[in-house]
Amino acid sequence: MKKQQKQDAVAPAPRTAVGAHRIRPFSFGLVGALGVLVALLIGAVVGQLSTVLVYIGLALFLALGLDPIVSFIERKLPRGAAVTIVVAAVIIVFAGIILAIVPVLVEQISHLVKTLPTTVDDITRSGWYKDVTRQYGDSIQQGLDGILNFLKDPGNLATIGGGLIAVGAGIAGGVTGVTIVLILTLYFMASLRSIKGIAARFVPAYRRERFSELVEDVSGAVGRYVIGQAGLALINGVLSLIFLTIIGAPMPALLALIAFLGSLIPLVGTLIGAVVNSLICLIASPLTALVAFIYYLVYMQVEAYIISPRIMNKAVSVPGAIVVIAAVGGGTIGGILGALVAIPVAASAIIIIQKVVFPAQDEKVVPPAEG
Repeated sequence: MKKQQKQDAVAPAPRTAVGAHRIRPFSFGLVGALGVLVALLIGAVVGQLSTVLVYIGLALFLALGLDPIVSFIERKLPRGAAVTIVVAAVIIVFAGIILAIVPVLVEQISHLVKTLPTTVDDITRSGWYKDVTRQYGDSIQQGLDGILNFLKDPGNLATIGGGLIAVGAGIAGGVTGVTIVLILTLYFMASLRSIKGIAARFVPAYRRERFSELVEDVSGAVGRYVIGQAGLALINGVLSLIFLTIIGAPMPALLALIAFLGSLIPLVGTLIGAVVNSLICLIASPLTALVAFIYYLVYMQVEAYIISPRIMNKAVSVPGAIVVIAAVGGGTIGGILGALVAIPVAASAIIIIQKVVFPAQDEKVVPPAEG
């Protein structure tokens, strides 16, 4: 008995939980520093890939927007043929826009170059020019001499040439970006169902059916929004073409295209297109510009209170205040693309809240047990 008590007294005390899980400051600091470095590396990679991510997001957005058309054609044709028809139509529309803009620009630039000497001669012979030169002749001559000296400097010419090269590179980059987006849109439309299926595999099996229904609702809202916005833009473009042709506006087809492209931008797009077209109408006469501006003023009221509610309420059920907030916030964050995507994102958030958050809250009829 005494021997057993002696062994118990000699036996070491058991290790406490604090000793077993003792924090080592050096290891903790090293792991934290490595985590910060990894986060910075991921941020740098995302920054480098920002353009690619924008292309992918825009292509997926377009694919979701065109999917209802593909599904409608798919009722009579295989999905591959439906995707081919829709993509061919998109390419034809894009090519038509390019063919409508480029010849007009070339014609106007050529006309400007041909008439520039005559225009300059008319200006120098006008009465107001003579009055200005009589009062400020020395200042005008000094300004002209400064322009000539600037153009004679080879360094300045190199700077101008570099700027022109940069503009050309920007245009080439834009064309390349549009081509990439079209190609990605083709692939996304062809494999949209498989993409949804793969996304569902990341969700537990008992939640996949509910998740798939939610994905279909969100993608349907995005598709209806894109079609609705394109419908508004088409109405504005067609009516602009008819009215501007009647009043004798210059280049009515180009102005109608500007109105169409402007209406694709939520909230402010129609106003921007109206201002630009009214200013271009000054080429014809101030009266033509005034008539065009009054027309667009009336049209914007009709669109805001009659056309847009009838189309967009069927497309996405988003309250007006949320539409304004989403468009302004999206435009602030991502510019034009942000404004385009903001409203369907808001509609998707509302769908998720209504079908996930609210039901989960409605099931909580008993307060949690107090611990």
